[in-house]
This record gives sequence, structure tokens and C-alpha cells, in this order.
Amino acid sequence: MKDLNFDLLSITRHSGEGSYSTQATRARGLQQLADELHGLGYKLKAARNLAPKHVDALVASWKANGIADATIRNRLGWVRWWAEKVNKPGMVPADNVTYGLAMRQRYNGNKAQELTPQVLARVKDPRIEMALKLERLFGLRREEALKLRPVIADRGDRLMLQASWTKGGRYREIPIWHPRQRSLLDEARAMCGDGSLIGDGRNYKQAQDHYDNTLLKSGIRNAHGFRHAFAQWRYKTMTGWPCPAADGPTADRMTAEQRAADRRVRFQISHELGHGRLDVVDTYLGPVRPVKESRGA
Repeated sequence: MKDLNFDLLSITRHSGEGSYSTQATRARGLQQLADELHGLGYKLKAARNLAPKHVDALVASWKANGIADATIRNRLGWVRWWAEKVNKPGMVPADNVTYGLAMRQRYNGNKAQELTPQVLARVKDPRIEMALKLERLFGLRREEALKLRPVIADRGDRLMLQASWTKGGRYREIPIWHPRQRSLLDEARAMCGDGSLIGDGRNYKQAQDHYDNTLLKSGIRNAHGFRHAFAQWRYKTMTGWPCPAADGPTADRMTAEQRAADRRVRFQISHELGHGRLDVVDTYLGPVRPVKESRGA
């Protein structure tokens, strides 16, 4: 095994960030990057030797080989993780436009859906019902809702999500700011005891399959829409007006103060949803600029 491959393998094995699936995908991706750099003539002896010229060479190679922009963005995510682990977090720009990549066309209509009593009545499983409620009231992903251990996460005024529960291994905190959230967490603690919604005698994969099968039988096709509903609810309570996706004002109809508040709130919601970039929030809240204008940008 080449020096760089071995070093990256050691880093990934000791990181422990994210689910097993996330860790495995990242480890394979980093090994691929090491092989590509070697093929391009860069025989790095250690991961800490990563430099901007190496990233530029990788991106240029990917483009020359016709790799889609979406795939390049994903690979750059691995490079950013690598850079962070060798104490070079700012080396790879957060903005993919720097590398000449097309911006994601994220917004494709309002995907939010409300978790009504009628929807919950079709679920027939108290633990899956609780998972859906956590997605709706805290903006959790499926994996996060199932792995969450309320007795550990509930800190009174905030929900603390351990890295091993979250996508990409990103620790984060979500404020507990509404009585509905407090009440739900009390229910979750009573249901889970010292554990999680996965339950005793099952692993996460089995719990995930059960979750998916239960939703399929219940006729729920887009549980991620409950996470969208959380983001829009959060936006409205923090700004005082609905987001663009929910027919709220876009930038051309906001005052300067409202535009500043919109940006501040989007940053906060981005953090609470576990995203690293502000533009991702457009998927949930709608673009702050009118859609026609953003498409022409």
C-alpha cells in the first residue's frame, strides 16, 4: 500500500464520525483520491502534505474526464474532510463556484408536508410515530431520529446530537424553544428509557428497514417533507413572516432590515438542520431571490 493510502486509511479508521455507511463511503472515496493523485504524478508521503495545487489538479482531471459537476462536488466534500483532519480546514474553499462548478439548482417547489393526526393514525407503530414527530418538531433526519438517545441528548434548553448519530458525523445542537418540543422529548424519554428508538435486540439496519416498511404500508412517501415543515415553522417563528417557499416575501419585497434578518435566520436554520452551507437551505425555505432571477444568475 502506498504511503498516502496508508495514512488516509489510518485517519478514517480513527475518526469514528458518522454512521458506518458514511464512514465506509468516505474511506473508499479517500482511497480513490489517493490513487488519482498518484496517477497524476503526486506521490505524497503523508496526508498532511495536501496542498491547493493537488486539489486543483484533481478538479482539472475530473473535468477533463467528463465527470459531472454533482459528482465533483461530492468528491470535494471528501477533500474538505481530509483537509480538516490535517489541520488545514480553510485550504479548500467552501464555495464550489471557485472551481468553476455549476451551482446546484436546489429549489424545486415546496416539499413541506404536515404531520397530521390522520397521517399518524396510519402508522400503527408507536416508535415510528415518535420518530416522525422528532423529524417534524426538531428537523431530524431518519437516522438521527432512530439513533437519538433522549436521556443523553436532552439538556433542558437544547438537544445535543452526538456525531455518531448524524449524517457526516457533524455534532450539532438544536434549541428547545417551543412547549411542543419539550412535551415530545418528555414522551420520548419515557418511551426509550436509557436507549433509543431502535429498541433492544435490533441494530440500526434492522430498525431502518422496519421504519421504511412501516412508512410504505402507511402510504407515506416523503417523510423528509416533515423536516421541510420544521424549517419553515422555525423560519416563521424567528422572523415573523413565512418563508418564500410558503408564499412569503422574496428579497425584492423585503426591507433592508428584513433581508438582514432573513440571512441571519437562514444561517441558524442551516446549523439546526446539520448543513454546512447556506445555499442548501433554499431547498427547504425557497430562494430569497425570485425564482426567475436566480435561474438567470
